[in-house]
Amino acid sequence: MGSNIPTSTLRSTDRTIPLLGYGTAEYPFGASIETMKESILHAIELGYRHFDSASLYQSEVPLGEAISDALRLGLIKSRDELFITSKLWCSDGHKDLVLPALQKTLENLQLEYLDLYLIHWPVSSKPGEYVLPVKEKDLLPMDFRSVWEAMEECHKLGLAKSIGVSNFSCKKLENLLATAKIPPAVNQVEISPLWQQKKIREFCEEKGIHVTAYSPLGAKGMLWGTNNVMECQVLKEIAAARGKSMAQICLRWVHEQGVSVLVKSFNKERIKQNLDIFDWKLSQEDLKRISQIPQQRAYVAAEFVSEKGPYKSVVEFWDGEI
Repeated sequence: MGSNIPTSTLRSTDRTIPLLGYGTAEYPFGASIETMKESILHAIELGYRHFDSASLYQSEVPLGEAISDALRLGLIKSRDELFITSKLWCSDGHKDLVLPALQKTLENLQLEYLDLYLIHWPVSSKPGEYVLPVKEKDLLPMDFRSVWEAMEECHKLGLAKSIGVSNFSCKKLENLLATAKIPPAVNQVEISPLWQQKKIREFCEEKGIHVTAYSPLGAKGMLWGTNNVMECQVLKEIAAARGKSMAQICLRWVHEQGVSVLVKSFNKERIKQNLDIFDWKLSQEDLKRISQIPQQRAYVAAEFVSEKGPYKSVVEFWDGEI
């Protein structure tokens, strides 16, 4: 799979996931669909095989077109060479809407199955709209049990080879695991040198749940992003001393935590640079310095918090993991 990208085996399904993936979220969503398709095709050419999408991102159609072009051009021999993830949006976070939402996603992608389907956030909203922020009046508690049963059904039908979650705290995972027949294969969460997520990584390791890191560079320019990662003095000094880019230092650090990492760039040179993280290591001194960086979540998800909603505070939303 891919050029030199290592893989890990998902314990709940025995399928492999490439440890570096290409993210397709940009803000505003769907702002540069044509550029996105070209960038994805370029990434496939360079050896990327893991692509992360979501119904919210409006990136499923361009991703599907890029896959179709890659097959036609012979960049890949079969769809099976790729690992494709997409996510269930909050407005479809209702038992009877999960399967139709996945079918729509597959139609957008022109695919017969997903490698991984995730619940995007641990909250539901009134059916209909694919927007972020969700309107305050539309926020609803998610019935984890019934939504997860519908996700399991998608897996049984072969439409999603693995199923998982995103942005779930340890406590929410505990709730889900209490009734799940198929445990989530993956929890996709924000991880960067400035938000190292030791607690959730250890919990998931113990439960056999693979962790995928998003926003490893702080997601500057996104609705939820900050410049803090790329302006971090410690990381700048390590990058200068190692002759690497800041992004390479961040991605290598995340990789060394034993998780898979998603990175998004539409810049051809950076797409290539981001692949170059596997044939060198950070020193013990580098790791020690990074471990001492003050911690701060880039995206606190305040949009999902409301006096009238299921979560009254950011602390409640993350179960204190902030």
